[in-house]
Formats: sequence, structure tokens, C-alpha cells
Amino acid sequence: MKKILLILFAIFYVSLNAQENGEDKLGSWHMYFGTNRISEKFSIHTEAQLRYYEQAKNFNQLLLRTGLNYHINPDAIATFGYAYINTDPNFSDNRIIFGDILTEDLRLNEHRIFQQFILKDKVWEVLFEHRYRLEQRFITVGEESDPEFERRTDHRARYRLQVTLPLTDIFFLNFYDEIFINLQREAFDQNRLYAALGVNVTENLSVQAGYLKNHFRTANFDRLQIGVFYNPDLRGVFKKK
Repeated sequence: MKKILLILFAIFYVSLNAQENGEDKLGSWHMYFGTNRISEKFSIHTEAQLRYYEQAKNFNQLLLRTGLNYHINPDAIATFGYAYINTDPNFSDNRIIFGDILTEDLRLNEHRIFQQFILKDKVWEVLFEHRYRLEQRFITVGEESDPEFERRTDHRARYRLQVTLPLTDIFFLNFYDEIFINLQREAFDQNRLYAALGVNVTENLSVQAGYLKNHFRTANFDRLQIGVFYNPDLRGVFKKK
């Protein structure tokens, strides 16, 4: 157990010191996640995120995501879903970054379809989760009347390794590292490294407060994250109907 914790903290420390900030402001992500069981095999995923370049101000991105989960067994879940993302890529007048898209004063809209597979495992008290995701991204840059208007379709693969360590029945630590790979042009898109303290408020409700290092090819961003996870079982509601 101690060896696993030392390795996780070492990876996190090296990443923090190896990357330079892309800006001098600490941004924030405010997030909600829900998984609502509707039958023995199916559940619905819901998600909403507000992302800011600074603490709850200077809007960066709105992300809304939903999906249908199929529970193959308690440790394997397949998902098909959709996401809508609205992005303002500008910071400090001319700070511009959105993956590999470079633009100025143009808002980006994205409709995204994704397929996902999650595998879970437990070693002693440590919970491991492997998430594999494919994304088909339909992106528009600006309005059609803009001279720099662009419409494009991108394909991307993602892999996330998440580790959850219970401290007590109430408190836990959560770590993950996720890499994003473009399936066209340059392969590397971004990498996210995350560490958080979590609190189990009730059986179905938990809250996490953590830190994210978001590394792109051209810049790095530091983000504080507040996440609410609410997973009520709705099977009784659907049976009554």
C-alpha cells in the first residue's frame, strides 16, 4: 500500500515541476456527475461542467454530456453518449488555445458522439478504474459569416487510469491521469493529471475538491476542481410507472 502511494505522489510531483504554466491565473472547474440506474443492466449518465480561466470568472467552457450505460457486470460498463461543448478560447485579450485549433476572438461550438468502456478492479483497499473512450467531434469555429469560419470533424481516443484510496468510511483520495490522442495530424492532444480529497456525504452523494494540471502541446493550465457526484437508484421510480 505504501509503495503504491509513493509511486502516485512521485508521478504527481514530477509532473507539477516539469510543466510551466500557460498563464498566471489559477482557473476553476465546477462539475456535476450523475449515474442513475434505471434497470438491472442500464443506467443513465448525466454531466455538466462550467470551466473558467480564473476563479469562477472569465468564462472558458461549458460542457454538457449524457450517455446510456450498459452494465456488463459490476466491474465492466459500456457507454454510448453525446456531448455539447461551447468554448471561448481567448484569455487576456489574445491568449488563444483550444487543442490544436488556433483562432482569435471566435467562439467554438462542438457536438460530440462518444463510445466508452470502463473496467474496474480492486487491490487490497485501492480501487482502480480504466476508462477507454473514442470521440467523434463535429466542431465549428465562429459564425458562417466570419471570414475565418471553419467546420471540421476530428476523431480522438482517450485513456484514463483512476485510483481511489479510502481513508475512512467518509473520506477518500482520488487520483487520475488521462491522455488524449488525435487520430489524425499530430498524435498528442493533451494530458490531464488530477489529485483530490473526497467526502462521502451519503450513500449516493459525494463531493471532491482537487487540483488539475492540464498539459497541451503549446501551454499548461492549473485548475482547481469542485465536483458533485449524485447517483440515486431510479429503478423503483421506473417500476412504479
